[in-house]
Amino acid sequence: MNTPTRRPARRLVRRALGVAVMATVAFAASGAMAQQFTMKLSTPTVNDVAHEWMKVFKTGVEARSNGRIKVEVYPASQLGPIPRTVEGVALGTVEMTMPAVGFLIGLEPRFLVFDAPGLFDDMKHAERVFEDAEIRKRLATFGASKGVEPLVTLVNGPMVIVSHKAIRTLPDFKGQKLRVPGPTPLHMEPFRKLGASPLSIPLGEVLPALQNRTIDGVTASISIFTAFKYYDITKYMTYLPGGFLIAAGLVNRNYMKSLGPELEAIVRDEAHKAEVLFSTRGVDDAEKDRKVWEQNGGQSIVFSPVEAKRYLDDVTSVLPAIIGANAQLKEDYEAVLAAARRHR
Repeated sequence: MNTPTRRPARRLVRRALGVAVMATVAFAASGAMAQQFTMKLSTPTVNDVAHEWMKVFKTGVEARSNGRIKVEVYPASQLGPIPRTVEGVALGTVEMTMPAVGFLIGLEPRFLVFDAPGLFDDMKHAERVFEDAEIRKRLATFGASKGVEPLVTLVNGPMVIVSHKAIRTLPDFKGQKLRVPGPTPLHMEPFRKLGASPLSIPLGEVLPALQNRTIDGVTASISIFTAFKYYDITKYMTYLPGGFLIAAGLVNRNYMKSLGPELEAIVRDEAHKAEVLFSTRGVDDAEKDRKVWEQNGGQSIVFSPVEAKRYLDDVTSVLPAIIGANAQLKEDYEAVLAAARRHR
């Protein structure tokens, strides 16, 4: 038989256990509330402006969402090669991937417009164009039919050509077998106009092809050549006037909607705020890459003003026929070209 003194003690124990259980449930519930969404970000690069943007974006989103969105950053293709992550965004298994826009053309052909030579004078000019309200509105429609959109668009760096033979003037292009960023006429015809033989091969096959002289030269962003130490193969690097590697942070539209209005607004706002890095860190990275190339015995070749004009005149002369063959590409090109003129 229970004594009067034991009954209150047992009631106290039961109450304490109840409080503990309720606290545990509340803690678990608060943990579930705290992290409602995960956002995986993939980039093929590492320690560059795209990677740095992701880190700043992560900090801002997690802080403002009070942990309801967890952002995971995967540089150096940790989530797989570029085509797989692009497919992942389209399917909704990866929330964002940030490759060069050339890798997005198969999904959304409109991205091809940014591979047209001569659009931008320099990196800061390009960023001013991407900040233009009309261009941002237009970019927001890219990929709509495939359920994707570019959350952010950036200039990764200047386009250069690394070659066994120094290319100092336009006649130096003649007869050269050059790897170009894509297989479309917009990638091929400008170099054919210069007398070169362009071909498209995957980036992963470029280094050995240059090494065994299957090709004579490679066009890509300067960051590629310093990251993979192309200066061990050849010492000549020529800047291509008016050429820049444009990248885009592609996201899944359904995922963005699933966040709800409040969190979606936070993600978009933090993405835009982090863009300040493009006109600071991006430009600094391009200069750093040039110094790395030269510190390792490489030569950085810049065309004279006369040669630069001749180059741009030649490569842009083929654009009207190519762009005019596609009504949507023509409309996008003219819109970007008009914005470029406004922001010079």
